[in-house]
Amino acid sequence: QGMDYLYLYDNYNVTMQLGGSDQWGNCLSGVELVRKARGAEVNVITLPLIINKATGKKFGKTEDGAVWLDESKTSVYKFYQFWINIDDEGAESYLKVYTELSKEDIEEIMSSHAEARSNRLAQKTLAYEVTKNVHGEERAQSVQKLSETLFGGQDYKLLTENDFKELKTELLTISVQAGTELAQVLVYADLASSKSEARKFLQSNAIYINGSQLPLEKSTLDNDDFIAGHCVIRRGKNVNALVELVK
Repeated sequence: QGMDYLYLYDNYNVTMQLGGSDQWGNCLSGVELVRKARGAEVNVITLPLIINKATGKKFGKTEDGAVWLDESKTSVYKFYQFWINIDDEGAESYLKVYTELSKEDIEEIMSSHAEARSNRLAQKTLAYEVTKNVHGEERAQSVQKLSETLFGGQDYKLLTENDFKELKTELLTISVQAGTELAQVLVYADLASSKSEARKFLQSNAIYINGSQLPLEKSTLDNDDFIAGHCVIRRGKNVNALVELVK
């Protein structure tokens, strides 16, 4: 890092370097190198690390589970899910650091959050605001809708063709014709290892289509199960697959 600073000084006339507080020694090595090698004075400033209070680890690209601003590295949907899964302990401080909400707005959000923690208002606000700042309002609204639909009980009928396109990047997607046997669909979608296992899931009411539990007598996937040519099949609480209708 000392050599980096010397290179930046020589080639770009950089005289101020910013770093995390854990890089203070490395930053100073650059200051000393530039002074000795070039007889020049340069400066550094370090900022406190942002720490995950639940794990004690820093937020950073070298940490497990880190997210990227580049959607080719972290999809917009996964980016949103990262923030919505933040623990209660860190939600308030992240709202202060990563959003542009006012102090008064954050205090109001945290007050409402404390009254009904199971609603996760703080995390939902954090996820939306950070995603909006990084990827724009339209994408933030889209992944918010998907998240609320898959995990929050929102009506699947509100999903649009563009929403399903977003889902295709996240869920295993298969294509079938109307009338295909449900047990076979579950196998195709990796929701069951065999048709016999699939039938057991169906008989135990463990399968949902677009958020609705299937009646026991239903045995095929039909045209009216699809919304904008797609449907989401879920096994249990959170194992999902996307099915595309082939005409």
